[in-house]
Amino acid sequence: MFTGIIGEVGKLLRNDPQGGDRRLQIGVSELPLAAMELGESVAVNGVCLTLVEINGTSFAADVSIETLNCTSLGNLPVGAAVNLERALTLNQPLGGHLVSGHVDGLGKVAAMIPDGRSTRFEFDAPVELMRYIAAKGSITIDGTSLTVNSLSDHGFSVNIIPHTLERTLMGEYQVGRSVNLEVDLIARYLERLMAPQASQKTSGVTINTLRDNGLL
Repeated sequence: MFTGIIGEVGKLLRNDPQGGDRRLQIGVSELPLAAMELGESVAVNGVCLTLVEINGTSFAADVSIETLNCTSLGNLPVGAAVNLERALTLNQPLGGHLVSGHVDGLGKVAAMIPDGRSTRFEFDAPVELMRYIAAKGSITIDGTSLTVNSLSDHGFSVNIIPHTLERTLMGEYQVGRSVNLEVDLIARYLERLMAPQASQKTSGVTINTLRDNGLL
């Protein structure tokens, strides 16, 4: 699990084919690699990857075909900057929201509009994900935990303060760029709870159930 608070922006040093998959080598300057072990998880642009090599100031992680097909990692050129976050531990403050590192789909930067000292970013999102995105709810973009500002028929917007622009990839975004999206876990589980089971169509949590138990 992660929080969506980026630890540092690293650099892709190598992107090598590995029998149909790929192995990424990523250079870091702030991530505490000396305190990390093989098998640990690191979020790279919001994708949970496993450390398979640690080499002083860099680490390597394997990326499966499934992950390459579902995320933007396969298209990263050598030299690209990447958002990095070490996995959450129980003694860390939860500064963002609970993030699994499992990308739900790809969005696209639609517009970047100055808004005071902030920048309003507008993103197009797949129609199948829009049902999970709510105004003032949480969204993860390339691993960064953000609050949804507003919704449109085909996407959403977020307001980004200067600190976030400086500490994440968002300062490099251009219109048309693809981004990894992960919707809020609560929305996913709530939908599952509300859905009737296949074997018992009347089962599951309903609006009336929530209301009767004082949850609405």
